[in-house]
Amino acid sequence: MRTRLTSLTPRLPVEHPRYHRSFGWALLFAAVVTAVVGGIGGDLTVLGPWYQALQKPWWQPPDWAFPIVWSTIFVLSVFAMAFAWRDVEGPVRRGWVVFFFVATGALNILWSYLFFALQRPDYALVEVGFLWLCVLLLVLLPWRDSKTASLLFFPYLVWVTIASYLTWTVVQLNGPFV
Repeated sequence: MRTRLTSLTPRLPVEHPRYHRSFGWALLFAAVVTAVVGGIGGDLTVLGPWYQALQKPWWQPPDWAFPIVWSTIFVLSVFAMAFAWRDVEGPVRRGWVVFFFVATGALNILWSYLFFALQRPDYALVEVGFLWLCVLLLVLLPWRDSKTASLLFFPYLVWVTIASYLTWTVVQLNGPFV
């Protein structure tokens, strides 16, 4: 039996085109966006006398837990966005992921503004539905190409779900607001 020489020649791995997109630049972009969102949102979150006077449900996490949870979610989201940028096929789908990532950040800031600066949890309750939808889309959009990105975004969805119910409960316990 004669063996063809070409079959003995080692094949070099062909790099998948998606890996030409820079993970590092996506990581930097996501980190900058997240830092801006966290900074502005943090500045808007004033736990002053108005907030302290609100009736809150017995199950609300302690105030010190919120920065820990948000920091964890933001770190996971930075990596999720970088994986999504690298792995999601097609510029249109990738563009939607970036759009919803930025929109989620903007809606996070808006929620803090409505709840804390305007002292209108009822407005924040309406807004949080849009935030929840954006985070859901961040979980679903990359799923086909990057389960890693979707799974890293998932804790964000869980937390916004809890925050939505917490906002609803605060409105029920303290409304109406004027």
